[in-house]
Amino acid sequence: MSRRRGAAAEAEAARYLERQGLRLLARNFSCRWGEIDLIAEDGDTLVFVEVRWRRAGALVDAAASIDGRKRQKLWRTAQVYLSRYPVPPPCRVDALCGDEQGWQWLQNIEL
Repeated sequence: MSRRRGAAAEAEAARYLERQGLRLLARNFSCRWGEIDLIAEDGDTLVFVEVRWRRAGALVDAAASIDGRKRQKLWRTAQVYLSRYPVPPPCRVDALCGDEQGWQWLQNIEL
């Protein structure tokens, strides 16, 4: 995916989450371990969101493209972000997977 398409997908994903009632805190948080596309609050829960976009009919769907290596990077990067808090809030990792048909919101994906 091109950078422009990736940025557009992340912007669309952020708007989608805001319409669902989440409050966006950060975009593209990065550290030496990796990057988290979006960080939001869902009530009192901190939500780390991986955004994936695929064309309809792609060989690998968006959710399946989040492999073990990517999950490990998400976990390590989330730990760095959480180190900012004296007492970390409840948190989860979600995936927002989209194509031309719309978004699929996978909450609390297993890392």
